[in-house]
Amino acid sequence: MSVRFTDTVTPGVDHVYTGCRVLVEERTELQHLVLFEHDLFGQVLLLDGATQVTTADEHVYHEMMAHVPILAHGAVRDVLIVGGGDGGLARRVLEHAAVERLTQVEIDPDVVRFARAHLQPIHQGAFDDPRMDLVIADGLVFARETERRFDLVLVDSTDPVGPAAALIEEPFYRDLQRCLKPGGIVVTQSSVPFFQDEPFKRSLGNLRRVFEAATCYMITVPTYFGGQMALGFSGAAPVDLATLEARYRAAGLQTRYYAPDVHLAAFALPPYVRELLAAA
Repeated sequence: MSVRFTDTVTPGVDHVYTGCRVLVEERTELQHLVLFEHDLFGQVLLLDGATQVTTADEHVYHEMMAHVPILAHGAVRDVLIVGGGDGGLARRVLEHAAVERLTQVEIDPDVVRFARAHLQPIHQGAFDDPRMDLVIADGLVFARETERRFDLVLVDSTDPVGPAAALIEEPFYRDLQRCLKPGGIVVTQSSVPFFQDEPFKRSLGNLRRVFEAATCYMITVPTYFGGQMALGFSGAAPVDLATLEARYRAAGLQTRYYAPDVHLAAFALPPYVRELLAAA
């Protein structure tokens, strides 16, 4: 039977999926999960009614969150992911043979169980990679207490509401700074600035208070309605094109959205985003 789902992007604006065929629906202790099939977006996962990932465009978000900092850094060996229970980001990180260890901290074990069972096209077995260390815990607590140090931290969080709101606050970013090796980078999911200007300013303002050189880069994910999405970036300006091209070739990546010139262009911010950053 065909049904419809409504994702309220912002008050007064709804994103409506029609002609949906429900594949799986579950309620965990923490969240309501629905996986449905859609003619345009493929398989779509909703958590508590909010779009999380689709098989049609997940490559945009996951390639750009993983490959931009890894290729900008040039020597990433140890990576931490906070969130990312669908496994798509882990898959992209582990495409880099130079990565020796990936620690993923996910608060809800049922999301990982669900992903293992139903989202194989997205994670493609990443959870079984011998370099993967999956930790079921609160990312806030892990960042505050761990003695581990990382070259790269990726915060693949849901929108900053409820418990996830603390993942854009200054204390969390200071804990992440403590977790970094010298020269390490933090990348954060920092909302769609056109619709979510206040969360964007709060996230980037706090990131810049902790990391002086912090900025953001922009990606276009069709599912995340409302214009370009911002990813916070704790490092300095990106490296030059020739270096990125050499690192990209050496990594042997096969990408559908990421490219070295796209990498550089993503850091060219529209004036309205620069204004929001200045006001953060």
